[in-house]
Amino acid sequence: MRRVHNFSAGPAALPDEVLEIIRADIPDWNGTGMSVMEISHRSKQFIALAERSEANLRQLLGISSDYSVLWIQGGATLQMAMVPLNLMSATDIADYVVTGSWGKKAAEEAGRQCVVNVAADSSDQNFTYIPDESTWRCNDKATYLHITSNETIGGVEFNYVPDTPVPIVADMSSNILSRPIDVSDYGVIYAGAQKNIGPAGITLVIVRNDLLEPARANLPHLMMWKSYAESESMTNTPPTFAWYVADLVFQHLLRQGGLSVMAEINERKASKLYAAIDRSDFYSNPVREDCRSWMNVPFVLANAELDGTFLSEAAAAELTNLKGHRSVGGMRASIYNAVPEASVDALIAFMVEFERKYG
Repeated sequence: MRRVHNFSAGPAALPDEVLEIIRADIPDWNGTGMSVMEISHRSKQFIALAERSEANLRQLLGISSDYSVLWIQGGATLQMAMVPLNLMSATDIADYVVTGSWGKKAAEEAGRQCVVNVAADSSDQNFTYIPDESTWRCNDKATYLHITSNETIGGVEFNYVPDTPVPIVADMSSNILSRPIDVSDYGVIYAGAQKNIGPAGITLVIVRNDLLEPARANLPHLMMWKSYAESESMTNTPPTFAWYVADLVFQHLLRQGGLSVMAEINERKASKLYAAIDRSDFYSNPVREDCRSWMNVPFVLANAELDGTFLSEAAAAELTNLKGHRSVGGMRASIYNAVPEASVDALIAFMVEFERKYG
């Protein structure tokens, strides 16, 4: 099986081992004579998959019975609306910390549903840092505090849990499962699957049970977390293939030794890539060192006129999806769980040679 070095920000790389299982399962999953895409989500076989995936996820993240695990469609973007709809009335206040494009989008979406107080905003330096918590302007009447734990576009990541008396809601789309976390620090965690969980089309939502009762009357059934908790995420037909792949990924992570092992690997991958950037005058990373992301590493060339050459030669070397987001330009290497350390090594070797040629 030919595999390039895939640094896509999402949909992102999947583990080779998982892809091999999928390929073998496609015509005959679990001895059914059908693929998982052709079987009822209410069949005994799929119910067993759903139960196993939740048990494995709870083991990986240490999720207690005080929390419900939900699978919902619509991506993290839908959760940006479901969060305020489920947690508060239209006149209630929510604190938002805006440290990048996704945090900004979350605050804007919530602003359609409630009163938003932007407690901190790092747009003054193009979202290259997280404002010191002592400078945050939180509202003492806020119902919750929302953060984006890792900004995929800007490469800014929280390395601590904010200190607040209200429930923390965290968009963890791009760093979920990259290391151990204490789920009990959060009221709600949501994450689009297409970074570290599986393919696009399904979203993980972890909700503390005391927050499940919607704050508003007459919410549409599919907009209530409680509906998914009561139906075990089968309020309607779920995206069964994406759920199946997530189940395989959780099994794979457990075989690797769990999230402590993944954290060691991810920190090592990120550290060596940042070191390669920092020791060169040819490349630079704009993010303040104390909040650099392990998952998304943006960098720019000293001579932006070489960007196209860098990308074309990288692609020829099978180093793919390195173009930075259109809003910031430059390059970006997304090095999620499934990106092998060998791919990071190959990128660094290419960068060294490219600098030798053009520096």
